[in-house]
Amino acid sequence: MALPSSTAPRAGARHLHGARSPLRPIERVLAVAGYFAVVYKRTWQGSLFSRFVSPLLFLLAMGLGLGSLVDAASGGVDGVPYLAFVAPGMVAVQAMMTAVSESTYPVYGLFTWNRMYHTMLATPLRVSDLLLGHLMVVAAQGTIAAAAFVLVAAIFSSFSSAWVVLAVPVGLLVTLAFAIPLFGFTARAKGDSSFNVVYRLVITPLMLFSGVFFPVDRLPFVLEALAWLTPLWHGVELTRGAATGEFAAVDIVHLAVLLTFIGFGWVYAHTGMTRKLVS
Repeated sequence: MALPSSTAPRAGARHLHGARSPLRPIERVLAVAGYFAVVYKRTWQGSLFSRFVSPLLFLLAMGLGLGSLVDAASGGVDGVPYLAFVAPGMVAVQAMMTAVSESTYPVYGLFTWNRMYHTMLATPLRVSDLLLGHLMVVAAQGTIAAAAFVLVAAIFSSFSSAWVVLAVPVGLLVTLAFAIPLFGFTARAKGDSSFNVVYRLVITPLMLFSGVFFPVDRLPFVLEALAWLTPLWHGVELTRGAATGEFAAVDIVHLAVLLTFIGFGWVYAHTGMTRKLVS
């Protein structure tokens, strides 16, 4: 007896023998994202301290400990309590650190140690599928980390406006602005020792001199100008504006800079991964 048309197997369905229709681009990307989501689901406990506990301790030490001295001595930073000044910056730092931790050693391992990227390319997947699918999961991790920090910091009355919820999508942009170029850097890295240079000479100075702990206009002009070129400073300015609900026209420039890092970073990452995996 013939099955009703609504329950009959669709011709070309992938669970049937015979010719199968090729995967659509979105299916290929979601297949990659699904793999990395499963990996993160099984390993997220390992990142619990670095993603959530460590920033909280940092906030307590800098915001409440040092903040009490700053507020007592000078009334805060430009009239703002030090905790309210440093907490939005830490949201951007949290997004940056998530991007860096997920885009260096783990990506290098997929190229070199377990060669998972090579295995994936033996299927109908393409380089752009690997890059976009993996970045989706990294972006989700950065967004969750930023949201968690906003929630915890809000408990300590670190923000004065409900617009602080916009700090979460800003955290997403900061994550991508760092993660995408780092995928390109990792694809070109000759060894994992390169990441020590990234952490010590790029990430740490960025965290210290990008307006997180004090305004960059306190720096010599050369260092202040360098801060303007970093995606972290633009992310800090956006999160700080969201925390107070005070937005300015220059925020469009901050947003444009982050999008520029994402756009050029995509080209840099895609060409690097193509050269590493295909050429």
